[in-house]
Amino acid sequence: MKRLKDKPFALIGVNSDTDKTELKKRMEKEKITWRSFWNGPMATDGPLATAWNIKGWPTIYVLDGKGVIRGRYLNHKNVEKLVDELLAEVKDAKK
Repeated sequence: MKRLKDKPFALIGVNSDTDKTELKKRMEKEKITWRSFWNGPMATDGPLATAWNIKGWPTIYVLDGKGVIRGRYLNHKNVEKLVDELLAEVKDAKK
């Protein structure tokens, strides 16, 4: 999502990989550039999954420019659609 660099939103990912080293390699390979938090060696039973009630993997949160969570998704297509909608809102508000 290079086209969205420096836009007023944030993505936060949570992943359930048990091996942090392998996770870093995969993130590089898949060009994941947003913050992605490791759920720990307990995989899907880790602390973030428990605290945030995460049931699917990977989970990606979309935050608007004010830090408000606007969506939680499991696939990138939905994420890009919501981000485009948020950017349109910002553009409309500036008119």
